[in-house]
Amino acid sequence: MAKRERVMRMSVEQPLWRALAGYRVLTMVYAIGLFISAHAEVARPWVAIAYFAVLAVWTLATLPRVANAASCTKRFLAVDLTIALAGILLTRLAEAPERIDAGAPTLPSIWTAGAVLAFAIKGGWRWAAFASTLVAAANLVERSGVPTRDTIHMVLLVWIASIAIGYVVEVARASERTLARALEIEAATRERERLARDIHDGVLQVLAMVQRRGAVIGGEAAELGRMAGEQEVALRTLVSGGLVPVSRVSEDAAEGAVVRAVDEPDDAAGPVDLRVLLAPYAGAMVSLAEPGAPVPLAPAAARELAAAVGAALDNVRKHAGEHARAWILVEDEPDEVIVTVRDDGPGIPEGRLAQAEGEGRLGVALSIRGRLRDLGGTAELISVPGQGTEVELKVPKDSSASRGKAEQR
Repeated sequence: MAKRERVMRMSVEQPLWRALAGYRVLTMVYAIGLFISAHAEVARPWVAIAYFAVLAVWTLATLPRVANAASCTKRFLAVDLTIALAGILLTRLAEAPERIDAGAPTLPSIWTAGAVLAFAIKGGWRWAAFASTLVAAANLVERSGVPTRDTIHMVLLVWIASIAIGYVVEVARASERTLARALEIEAATRERERLARDIHDGVLQVLAMVQRRGAVIGGEAAELGRMAGEQEVALRTLVSGGLVPVSRVSEDAAEGAVVRAVDEPDDAAGPVDLRVLLAPYAGAMVSLAEPGAPVPLAPAAARELAAAVGAALDNVRKHAGEHARAWILVEDEPDEVIVTVRDDGPGIPEGRLAQAEGEGRLGVALSIRGRLRDLGGTAELISVPGQGTEVELKVPKDSSASRGKAEQR
């Protein structure tokens, strides 16, 4: 069955970059509008006009630079902040001292905050503190060391807001990495459980059979059986432990954290009849009772449900003996399919399932319950010593809902 890699990207800071780009354009227009409304009072308007020409060209030309963290380089940030500081200091050249003392705004006005916010989003609160401190110093120089109340308010607002945003960005990035790690561990665990089920249904069963048959035959076969038993124990330990790969982050910081998971798409165009997959299990010692009409299920759900039934029958043969009888009952309900596997064996002693799982024997935990859990269904096991065992398997018919439930777990 073909596999495909699914890539999930998470970036909570990307909206901040888009907001910053819009902020820079709007505040540039605002600063130019302030100048136009009071140009008659400006002592040297040509200084302001020259500065605003540079500011407008720079703001519009560098919009791609504030599109993401990767494009916003340190060199760009340095030039951007220099233009903001230069505008503040040029205010003394463009404006008359009387207007400055009266509280006239600086040439870049609140556009300066955009340069500081770029530092905050790019490098966190420490970069924001550095840039906002330089802006505060430039404002003090522009006011000849005697700032007005409005100047103090603006400087404090920029300083506090930029540091707060920088801190939030740092926390968001750490959260992205943690979430990416958690999602990848979950994906790796699900894949490990799937492999463990396949191994249990095949290799481990064969090794266990070789061990039992070798002990019965004796001689060299007994030694072969002993070796098979050792390999079975080692393989069970490996399956129950497993490895989790190191989480990955995106090579491009602008794309945020990245998680790669493997999907197994269905290889059939439509639903399949569950009865067809269960029919091979019927035999002299296994009775199959099924509806007269087809029991449609999504291909993946049908295969996993049939495999879970096979695992339950393997447990019957292994623990109840070759001569134990088993019954399979298929019920087609409106919203779900229920398959019950019952045997007339000796039953399971209380606490035996937990003990087996601790020993790495994962037949019930993975081959049965694990399969149903991944489908969004349930597996209930009822066993009374001396009265046999009953396994009830339930799978919802809606395959999309099944996948959604599995992903939430």
